[in-house]
Amino acid sequence: MTLTAEDRLAVGELIALHGHLVDEGHLDRTAEVFTEDVVYDLSDFGQDLVTGLAALTDAALARGPANPVAHHVTNVVVTETPDGRVHARSKGLGVMADGTCGSVTYDDTVVRFDGGWRISYRKVSARRVPLGGPGPR
Repeated sequence: MTLTAEDRLAVGELIALHGHLVDEGHLDRTAEVFTEDVVYDLSDFGQDLVTGLAALTDAALARGPANPVAHHVTNVVVTETPDGRVHARSKGLGVMADGTCGSVTYDDTVVRFDGGWRISYRKVSARRVPLGGPGPR
């Protein structure tokens, strides 16, 4: 499979759509972003794997006000894999209600779905240490 420019654009927009839907509370529309059996890996945050759209919605609702008020995504890199899937790596910024901000890396497996694309696996990794280690230089 060779990804077209349109495919790459569609994958980037898919990743961006997640933040819009979640931030606006449209959890009922996450099937537009994820496969029904999505695996959402939050192990870097000490949480279990979340499997399936219903469990993902339940996990978001359970966090309540601990959820970010804004998800921003940038630096999307799309790579083809030999098995017909796509790997997308991107950077995410989460803004919390108190104004603090955190950075993550999203590693996504993206699959063709009904003529479009959906994320079937997402690993979220926190960025906690700057290049060169913690602390000022």
